Amino acid sequence: MKGFELFNLFIVLLSCISASARECSNKLPESHQLRYHLLTSKNETWKQEVLNHYHLTPSDDSAWSSLLPRKILREEEDDEFSWAMMYRKMKNPGEFKIPEDKFLEDVSLHDVRLGKDSMHWRAQQTNLEYLLMLDVDRLVWSFRKTAGLRTKGNAYGGWEDPTSQLRGHFVGHYLSASALMWASTHNDTLKDKMSAVVSALSHCQKKIGSGYLSAFPSRYFDHLEALKPVWAPYYTIHKILAGLLDQYKYADNAHALKMATRMVEYFYNRVQKVIRKYSVARHWQYLNEEPGGMNDVLYRLFSITKDPRNLFLAHLFAKPCFLGLLAVQSNDISDFHVNTHIPLVIGSQRRYELTGELLHKEMGTFFMDLVNSSHTYATGGTSVGEFWRDPKRLATTLGTNNEESCTTYNMLKVSRNLFRWTKESAYADFYERALTNGVLSIQRGTSPGVMIYMLPLGPGSSKQKTDNGWGTPFDSFWCCYGTGVESFSKLGDSIYFEEKGKIPGLYIIQYISSSFDWKSGQIVLNQKVDPVVSSDPYLRITLTFSPKGAGKASTLNLRIPSWSNSNGAKAMLNGQSLALPSPGNFLSVTKTWSSDDKLTIQLPLSLWTEAIKDDRPKYASLQAILYGPYLLAGHSEGDWNITKTAKSLSDWITPIPVSYNSHLVTFSKESRKSKFVLTSSNPSNITMEKIHKFGTDTAVRATFRLIILEDSSSLKYSSYGDFVGKSVMLEPFSHPGMLVAPKGKHHELVVTNSSRAEGSSVFRLVSGLDGKDNTVSLESKSHKGCYVYSLKSGKSMTLRCHKKSKKPKFNHAVSFVMEKGKSKYHPISFVAKGTNRNYLLEPLLSFRDESYTVYFNIQA
Repeated sequence: MKGFELFNLFIVLLSCISASARECSNKLPESHQLRYHLLTSKNETWKQEVLNHYHLTPSDDSAWSSLLPRKILREEEDDEFSWAMMYRKMKNPGEFKIPEDKFLEDVSLHDVRLGKDSMHWRAQQTNLEYLLMLDVDRLVWSFRKTAGLRTKGNAYGGWEDPTSQLRGHFVGHYLSASALMWASTHNDTLKDKMSAVVSALSHCQKKIGSGYLSAFPSRYFDHLEALKPVWAPYYTIHKILAGLLDQYKYADNAHALKMATRMVEYFYNRVQKVIRKYSVARHWQYLNEEPGGMNDVLYRLFSITKDPRNLFLAHLFAKPCFLGLLAVQSNDISDFHVNTHIPLVIGSQRRYELTGELLHKEMGTFFMDLVNSSHTYATGGTSVGEFWRDPKRLATTLGTNNEESCTTYNMLKVSRNLFRWTKESAYADFYERALTNGVLSIQRGTSPGVMIYMLPLGPGSSKQKTDNGWGTPFDSFWCCYGTGVESFSKLGDSIYFEEKGKIPGLYIIQYISSSFDWKSGQIVLNQKVDPVVSSDPYLRITLTFSPKGAGKASTLNLRIPSWSNSNGAKAMLNGQSLALPSPGNFLSVTKTWSSDDKLTIQLPLSLWTEAIKDDRPKYASLQAILYGPYLLAGHSEGDWNITKTAKSLSDWITPIPVSYNSHLVTFSKESRKSKFVLTSSNPSNITMEKIHKFGTDTAVRATFRLIILEDSSSLKYSSYGDFVGKSVMLEPFSHPGMLVAPKGKHHELVVTNSSRAEGSSVFRLVSGLDGKDNTVSLESKSHKGCYVYSLKSGKSMTLRCHKKSKKPKFNHAVSFVMEKGKSKYHPISFVAKGTNRNYLLEPLLSFRDESYTVYFNIQA
């Protein structure tokens, strides 16, 4: 019976998460979450029932061929898909025309250092701590086991567990992330650790002897080629190859390059055998099983080795049934598994850079425009339940499984390439938005190794309350952990781009406190970005310079973001005003820079709304609220209604003063060796609940703002004792404009609208009636001698009046420790006036476990 119930659950999940998932044949949809639960289930009956539905059917070769972007695989009908013919067509890279366009060039991560005052640096350091926590022997455990070598210690869990078919994928990501982090920080301990991983993998490869290297046996590829169930073996191979190439590129590990070359020789021969035995269509058919970015990593290897076999094999890992749709510019990507297919586009982009085939440039441009216009949320992210759904129908996709983190990582690569090709500010704007809201949102504060798989966007969502919740450092290792550790290791790689020429140019597209040793410009550039706050609506950037050598003329090109406006924008060079272009363009300044130069830019940070990408009129009111590039989320457990009372956003969305943080308090008391806090347990009731850590809904509900009615001109208090003797009102942290008030003597305390509370919401804050030094009591101003009272946790708090006969018990029940609030306002915090309540808005990236709403139903 249980097996039948599980099977029904599987069918429901399949219909909800991947209703009509499209591949190049009708196989089980590629949801990584679903696959993991299937393969780790101990219910063999259920597994067998599910796998009976897992099948591949032969595809129509002629239909596949009609989608080929390049007619390179057919010469004659009687010599169809001949391996030799394909090789002759592809092997000579000299036939390709290198693009004439001058691309912007990457700058070396070794030359960029993030400023320690930036949130990007804090995110980088949190990730560095995690990379240093991971143990070499545990990382390579399954590689050694597969190679027949002695293992040490225990393997990690989650997707790196020895029974997981995807084991080894994170180790590839680790190689990439550690190489990128080494370049970004030059942490010697990390360099020793990543070198030890490469060395251990080298021993495994030598022991196997064929060039093969993986944490799982090569028979997985036998299953794949026979079209039998197996979980994405080429996906893992791509990660290992990419990691080895990154070790070569960023850490100068030449042996890692040799290891990658040997691996590719093995798979070149393997693919050759498949195509000779069957056809190229058979090879493409098993690419339905997510191959990662195999085409991309093979193009990367070709750019280093110039071995035409690498180029040839890269072409074979392009998936024509998907790329062909882009080639003919068909708006038909719905129901494809997102993270299977974005890497194919990245590989196609690299193909254009290597071969000059304009079609692949056009495909990348079309793809970016298609996703951004029809499938992208306000975060800059895409996907629901790992898939694309109907274009411009996002309103009904909002839930707990939006925006797989991996997809944001990969879309950033697509937009980055397009910016390097075109210098169009729109691609840099996208990069900024997706990095700020999509990437920086997936870490849980400064907890190393705690990240999320999905970024939920439904009303009342929480990062903790997704199907996966927060991961753990040693027992998750999802795909999004792999891309996550890479993302936070390369936060400095897209701030600056270089333009070579007689007068070198530098494009500055991200405003992040950092320094850059610009060798061709012969200067060290220091970028200082003032912390952004809601009460001062400007982004202020200061650039200073340290020349190296005799100095030479160079050009700085600074992005004027599309979210800004001309009113209040200004730029100054050494005190002299510069003419600023309109938003969406670049300010260009050419000179020979000296240590006396100072370039400052002030950009207005505007509040603005963006409608959800949904062309159905009934969803036109669903809008996200942004402050410059920051997506604001409202503290809400499902409420989302706002009635717009004025045309200007600044009339109904107002900033919270920084000084308000000094007015945030939590009231607590000890009871039976446990600590409880005064809590607005639901929007209307006040109870005492067990204390929880910062970043939770309980911490939010346990925090109140003291509104001081006397000496209101004095906004700063040196200690909480300064509040004693004052008349105060209590405003729940997440419900601005609401107040705590009693219904009357001996009645419950409730949270009510401030306009209804009148004088009943005023309390006199006095020294605790229990006589202890650190306690306070709250006496009702309208009911003298009556105090906020609580004796039991979980019970509604009441207003009780003093009774001499029960003085000790009463005094204890009305005395509380007043301490620093369990939550605090983010520097970017606003109050938005809602229909039935107001909302505290803060950047989505700042939320941990708290409930939030991203899209609001904003009615005129």
